[in-house]
Amino acid sequence: MVVKKTKNKLEREHELGSRRAVIEDLFYDFNSSRIKVYRMNFFRGMFFGVGTVIGGTIVVAIVVWILNLFTGIPGGIGEFVRYVVETVQQSSQK
Repeated sequence: MVVKKTKNKLEREHELGSRRAVIEDLFYDFNSSRIKVYRMNFFRGMFFGVGTVIGGTIVVAIVVWILNLFTGIPGGIGEFVRYVVETVQQSSQK
């Protein structure tokens, strides 16, 4: 029983080490130059940042549009929603 567990553990460790070696080989084959790696990561970060800003803008616009649908609700809820929408619109115009 103990021998079987030890054997299984050694096989898993060997397989993990083999996978790690293959991944390292692939990484060094594709990224032989540090300048290429830095350039790729720089552009990846730039596109990630731009995508985040665009996505956030779209989400905020959709939330404001949905809140705008609830401004006609009687009571304090409609007035509160109207206040939030006006505040967001004023801050976006500045």
